[in-house]
Amino acid sequence: MNIKPLSNHIFLEALGEEKTTKSGIVLPETSEKEKPVKGKVFAAGPGKLNDKGERVAMSVKVGDIVLFKKYGPDEIEIEGKKYLVGDEEDILAVIE
Repeated sequence: MNIKPLSNHIFLEALGEEKTTKSGIVLPETSEKEKPVKGKVFAAGPGKLNDKGERVAMSVKVGDIVLFKKYGPDEIEIEGKKYLVGDEEDILAVIE
């Protein structure tokens, strides 16, 4: 599958987080309130155009591991696989 996002849109694959405490207690998803979520950039657009018509480069690239707002991106399904689609503004940080 070949996806080419437009403008400053980003496709993310959510990465599973550890949901068991050190003592072995499994935490339900509802305990996560509004914590940022970790994901991998699957596809990224070329960037937004500014007021002068110049392209502003994206801060992330394909393959970057990022933290993003839990309720920022929208979930979509393509060919049976779930992806998150959002704007560059939904990303909080790149994990190096």
